[in-house]
Amino acid sequence: MAVRTVLRMGDPRLLSVSAPVQQFDSPVLHALLQDLEDTMLHMNGAGIAAPQIGVNLRVVIFGQKPAPAGGMPTANPRYPDADSVPYTVLINPSLTPMGTAVEDGWEGCLSVPGMRGIVPRYTHLHYRGFDQYGLAIDRQVSGFHARVVQHECDHLDGILYPMRIRDLKDFGYTDVFFPNQDVQDD
Repeated sequence: MAVRTVLRMGDPRLLSVSAPVQQFDSPVLHALLQDLEDTMLHMNGAGIAAPQIGVNLRVVIFGQKPAPAGGMPTANPRYPDADSVPYTVLINPSLTPMGTAVEDGWEGCLSVPGMRGIVPRYTHLHYRGFDQYGLAIDRQVSGFHARVVQHECDHLDGILYPMRIRDLKDFGYTDVFFPNQDVQDD
């Protein structure tokens, strides 16, 4: 399909609460998912939400697809030390923290290019939703997987990760925070 333009912080469309998907397994939904995937892969994203390309629907994708011939997914170049997350289409999600444990971690965002910040996220999470065919998804996850899901689903409620940063000294340009590392621009 197409690599779409990613909206950047400051665009008011990123601050809207997204509408639920009403129809699954439709040509329109499949086209949206292909555009999201093409855009995410082009930008080396760990995930992307429909609002980031200007579509006000509760749709996110995240993770890495397996390599051809059933191989293991390759590490995301923007998060080379992170655990692999399975490729997931998640529609109309609901998230429930499993406990109160929270962990601070670095995040970036395709809508906040060139910047990183330390964001608190629940370490264990139960999420539910549907895939593109309307089949139920019900998972309990932790670590980087839980962080990615929370980050992407925040977009569906008009929340960008800088809004969750507790101390703005932990928010700045990637090349300043990581001057001697080959951390790709967001």
